[in-house]
Amino acid sequence: MSSSTAIIVGGGVIGLSTAYHLAKRGYGKIILLDKGQVGDGSSSRAAGIITGLLWSETGVRARKKAFELYAELSRELDGYKYQNVGCLNLFDPNSWRDRESLLAMYKRCEAPFEIMSNLEIQKRWPQLTPSEKYLGLFDPRGGYSEPDEYIPAIRKKIRELGVEILEHQTVADFLERNGRITGVKTNVATFEGDAVVCTVYAWTLPLLERLNCRLPVKVFVHQRYVTKPLAVPVAVPAMNANPLLGYVRPARGNRLLLGIETTEREEYRVPSRDWQMSVTADPIWKDSLRESFSGVIPALKNTPWETEKVGLLTFSMDGEPILGPIEKLPGLYIGVAFHSGGFAYNPVAGMLLAEYVMDGGTSIDISTFSPDRFDSKLTDQYLATTVAQKDSIRRRH
Repeated sequence: MSSSTAIIVGGGVIGLSTAYHLAKRGYGKIILLDKGQVGDGSSSRAAGIITGLLWSETGVRARKKAFELYAELSRELDGYKYQNVGCLNLFDPNSWRDRESLLAMYKRCEAPFEIMSNLEIQKRWPQLTPSEKYLGLFDPRGGYSEPDEYIPAIRKKIRELGVEILEHQTVADFLERNGRITGVKTNVATFEGDAVVCTVYAWTLPLLERLNCRLPVKVFVHQRYVTKPLAVPVAVPAMNANPLLGYVRPARGNRLLLGIETTEREEYRVPSRDWQMSVTADPIWKDSLRESFSGVIPALKNTPWETEKVGLLTFSMDGEPILGPIEKLPGLYIGVAFHSGGFAYNPVAGMLLAEYVMDGGTSIDISTFSPDRFDSKLTDQYLATTVAQKDSIRRRH
């Protein structure tokens, strides 16, 4: 067994997955740090939807592996099962033009899909009533995970595999020696290691400023609601609906889970490394969400909301994840900015980060996700602007 030590900063699903893959491969000592409780940030507020029909070849190939890993995790984790209900991506004529251009790439990558008219959608799922202007792109491998099942299950598993989980540890600084990152200092203790993996999402900028490392990321508010149990059983796929500015999927107990973009709301600037996630939502969006989706799912019309969760999404300047080592900071690895798809990416993202740490490279070519791909001047310009969510690159699951 290796005598090396890996320190993972951030106990969301990407950090948990990285710890899992390192431990499964027999890496030495693995320490997972979180400034609060594991999974208490955006991961617990996620929709958990996954589709393999993304907008880049790198993303599609990574998601193919994620599907394989979700199947393995469903067999291995107690109390967790990937819900393979399929994912229906809904488009209007304007948004379909962009997606249609990607179909040849999907075929090349052997990512299955089915194009469906509104009538074909309604025939397969009678409780969906999309108007004739909508077209569907169905991913038969798609579906969702319940965060309340997945997070405790993988946490339990990594503990069994020997990972040390330390909560309420806010990273105050990084340790450096001879130009290499060798550990972190928290509000409680100092930890030295051979690799430091940062998976902190919304806290990326305030955390990395200690290293004079600037990544072009923006943070936006994410609002997610779950209905009370519906009056009649509802069987629908997970659905990304860009024309409706949101998504919907089944939830436990014959409920529906929905989320919506707050299009006019400006980016959220996380004030400090020790800031706890406490974000509020304008209640007007609840009514707007129900009104938008009732035309497609009539059962929603008179169903009251039961719960609300508000979190944060992190987007990079080009809309792609930031994953890998930083050349000027050897020993430091980054896994952030997964747009609204962090939960979808997490099994493969953790695998890839573990490969970087242990092998120095990855089994899938993810060079387009490299943290070093951004021009420093363009990064500074991007960070100096204030962006509304409607003006960011739209990436849904």
